[in-house]
Amino acid sequence: MNLSKFPRRGYVKEATPLEFLPAFSKALGGKVNVWIKRDDLLPGTSGGNKTRKLDFAIADALAKGADTIITCGAVQSNHCRLTLAWSVKEGLDCHLILEERVAGSYNPDASGNNFLFRLLGVKSTTVVPGGSPMMQEMEKLAEKLRAEGRKPYIIPGGASNAIGALGYVQCTQEIMQQMFDRGLDFDHMVVPSGSAGTHAGVLLGMLGCNMNIPVTGIGVNRKKPVQEEAVYSLMQETAVLLGVPTPLPREAVVAYDDYVGPGYSLPTTAMVEAVRLLASTESILLDPVYSGKAMSGLIDLVRKGHFAAGSNVLFLHTGGSPALYAYLDEFRQ
Repeated sequence: MNLSKFPRRGYVKEATPLEFLPAFSKALGGKVNVWIKRDDLLPGTSGGNKTRKLDFAIADALAKGADTIITCGAVQSNHCRLTLAWSVKEGLDCHLILEERVAGSYNPDASGNNFLFRLLGVKSTTVVPGGSPMMQEMEKLAEKLRAEGRKPYIIPGGASNAIGALGYVQCTQEIMQQMFDRGLDFDHMVVPSGSAGTHAGVLLGMLGCNMNIPVTGIGVNRKKPVQEEAVYSLMQETAVLLGVPTPLPREAVVAYDDYVGPGYSLPTTAMVEAVRLLASTESILLDPVYSGKAMSGLIDLVRKGHFAAGSNVLFLHTGGSPALYAYLDEFRQ
C-alpha cells in the first residue's frame, strides 16, 4: 500500500519500540508471551497514538490553507491534547469542543489533560452535554470563525476518518518491518477500540499486507455490534482511499464490549488492576480510559485461555498516561 502519495508532516521520525514484557507475562502465569508496541512514546506533548493520525490530518489541513483547527473529544481527551499540541507547533489556532459524556464530570480546574489544555494555550473550550451532535457543534463554531475571517479545518474526534486511519496503516507496515528485522512472529494483536480509527487502520494494514495476524479490539465505549460496524465502515472507507480492493472480510473485525464497565471513562476494578500490574512489573504507565481498559481485556483473555499456550501476543499501547492524574482517588482506594 502506497502511503507516500498522501501528504504528512513527519511527526513520526522513527519506529516506536517493540518490547517483550517478561515480568508481566510471568505475573499472568507465563503461558503467553506478551509484547507491547510503545506508541505512548510517540512525539508530541506526553505522546500517544493520535500523533500518527495527526501527521496526515494536519498535513491535509495545511494543504487546504487552514489557519485554525477545530476538534472534539471527552473532557479528558488525549486526542484533544495532541491536536492542540501539534497545532501549537504548527502555529495554528486550536479550538476544542468537549463532550461531558458523564454528567458533572467537567471541572475547569481538573488535573490531567484538562490542565494541559490550559497550559498549551487552547484558543477556546466549549463544553457540551453528553450525546450532543459533535460534528454539528464543530460546524457551528467553524461558521462563526469563518465570519471572523479565519480558515478553520475540522478534525473529527480521535482523528478517526480515512485520512487519520492512514497513520495506523503505516504503523502496521512499521510493525511488519520490525518483525522482519528482529526475527519476530506474533500470533495475535490486541488494540484499544474507541473512535475506531486506530483499530480500522491496524486491521486494514494487516489485511492489505497479508500478515495473517488476527486483531482483537477491546472496546471502551460502544456495544459490540455498533463498534464492529464502526470499525468495518471506516476500514472500508480507508481501503477505498488507498485503492485496496473491497469489500474486505467482515469477520476479521472483532471488538469486545465486556470491559467497558459502567460506561466510557468510568473506572473499573479490572482497569485499576491492569494499570497497577503493568506499572509494578514493567514500569510502564497505562491510561484509565483506553489502554487501561484494553489491557484489562487482554489480561482476562489470557486468564481464560483465549490464546494458545506459548503464543506471542502484541498489545498496542496508545498512550494517555496524563489522564491518570485526574483519577487519583480511584488508585488511592
